[in-house]
Amino acid sequence: MKTRITPDREKAKSLLAMAKTTLQRLKETDKNKYPANTLTDYYDSLHKIMDAIASIEGIKFRGEGAHQKLIDYICQKYKQNESIRIFLQELRDYRNRIAYEGFSVTKEYIKTNSEKIEKIITTFKQLASF
Repeated sequence: MKTRITPDREKAKSLLAMAKTTLQRLKETDKNKYPANTLTDYYDSLHKIMDAIASIEGIKFRGEGAHQKLIDYICQKYKQNESIRIFLQELRDYRNRIAYEGFSVTKEYIKTNSEKIEKIITTFKQLASF
C-alpha cells in the first residue's frame, strides 16, 4: 500500500549511507566466489537507494508487495526503460528465492549483470542526491 508520509531527508541520508557501506564491502569481496551474497547485497543497496528517493518525496510502501510496488513507482516516475523495471523485479524475485528457498545464483549471472546493476545504482543515486 502506498501512503503519504512527511518527507524525511535524514532518513534518506541514512539509507544512502547504509547502501554506500554495503557497496564498499561488496567491492572488497570476490563477487564471483559468493554470487548469492553478491546478488543479495546488490538488491539490498538498490532497495535502500529507492527507499531513500521515496523518503525524500514523502512516499512509503507497506505490506504485501511493497518492494514490487516501490520498484514500479520509481521506474514509472523517473521514466526508466521497461527493461530496467523488469530486470529489477527479477533481482527482487531472485533475492526472495535466495532468502526463503535457498536458491542459488550462478557466478555467470553475476559476471553478466554486475555492470548493468552498478549502472542502475549510479543512476538511482543521482536521483536521490539533494
